[in-house]
Amino acid sequence: MKTRSLPALDQFLTYRLHLVNKLTDRSSSDAYAGEFGLAVGEARCLAALGGPEPDRALSVNDLAARANLNKAQASRAAQALVGRGLVSKTTSATDRRGVTLSLTASGQTLWRSVMGLIARRNHDIFSCLSVPEQQQLGDMLDRLIAHSRR
Repeated sequence: MKTRSLPALDQFLTYRLHLVNKLTDRSSSDAYAGEFGLAVGEARCLAALGGPEPDRALSVNDLAARANLNKAQASRAAQALVGRGLVSKTTSATDRRGVTLSLTASGQTLWRSVMGLIARRNHDIFSCLSVPEQQQLGDMLDRLIAHSRR
């Protein structure tokens, strides 16, 4: 029986997506630590807690989902942010066993700086693509994410 020839590992799309993620995460991690003294998980949680909606408060589970972390990672990152006075933690009004997390005034200020860094990192990473190519890639990634969630 003859086996079909398969491409090398580095030719698979999933491998290449993982490689881009790994390369960009490493440099993003260095940038968060160098500019703000934040671990990448802390920066993601800070970014997820901020936004245009005033008084946004999230549970640890919601924070984990928005920051693309597991619950334990989100919990550790949130606790570190609470310790730095960037996030406040209050008992949940709907579930007394749970907590809600929200940015403090200092956290809001740092959030703006972190979002500026994220915007610069995205520009640096994707500047090799034209604006239409970036839009096309974004659309394709949205389709892949939706497909994978089904």
